Formats: sequence, structure tokens, C-alpha cells
Amino acid sequence: MSGPDGPGTAAGSGRVAGRSSAAFRERRLVVRLLVLPLLAGFVPLLAAPGPAHAAAGCSGRPAKTVEFSTGELRVYKSRSQACAVTVAKKPGKRRTMSVTLQARGGHPVTDKGSYTRMAGPVTVSALNRCVRATGAIGKKSASTGWVLC
Repeated sequence: MSGPDGPGTAAGSGRVAGRSSAAFRERRLVVRLLVLPLLAGFVPLLAAPGPAHAAAGCSGRPAKTVEFSTGELRVYKSRSQACAVTVAKKPGKRRTMSVTLQARGGHPVTDKGSYTRMAGPVTVSALNRCVRATGAIGKKSASTGWVLC
């Protein structure tokens, strides 16, 4: 039963001779029934929610959070870096936001603009150095003072 498609195929059909399409569909159904429950068991592991601070855009552990009426200022610390963001309490409307981070003895790093949800992240090298951060949304602001000392 050789066809123009090569040995072992029916002429022009593209299927392997001797295997019916009903048996092939049944086999695919069995594979789906076995694989889907396994995948369903892994999905919650992949989509497990992390801490709320993970979406902020900074790496490291949360070191300080200062809340104010329109949002909050978050400071994170990794081994050698400090990072800060200002996050709106009610995101959606575009408004002026800023975040400033300064390591003791260094220049301040600022991100200021018109944002809907978050200003930052800004990072500074903070290996064995104190940092201070200031965040503002509209006319309201908050500051940490010197932290991570």
C-alpha cells in the first residue's frame, strides 16, 4: 500500500495505513483526560500569589512603608541597593507623582511625572549607607527620614 506520499500511507490521504481516524481520536481523548488533571494541579502552584509588594517594580525585601492620604511610599533593600516607589491608593486618573531616593553622602535620584498608578522605581547604591526617600502624589507627600542605617 504505497502511495505517492511514501510507503505506509494511503494514496493522498496523509494518514498511516491501518489506523482508523476513530481510533486516533479516541487515543487523543484518553491523553487529554490524563494530562488535563495533571496540568490543573500545577496551575495553582504557578499562579500562587506573592506578597502585595512584589508588583511594585523593586527587587529586594520591603524595608519601610509610609502611608499618606493619596498613596504610599515603599522602600526596598537588597544587599547593595535601595529602591523606592510611590504607589497611588486609587489608581486610574493621571496625576503628578514623584519619588526621590538619596543615599547618605550621595545625590538624590528622582522620578517625577504624570502617572496613573506608580512613580518609580528609583535605585541607589546603599551598601552600608543610610537612605532617605520622599514620595508625593498631587499635593500630598510623605518622607521616611534616614532609614536602613
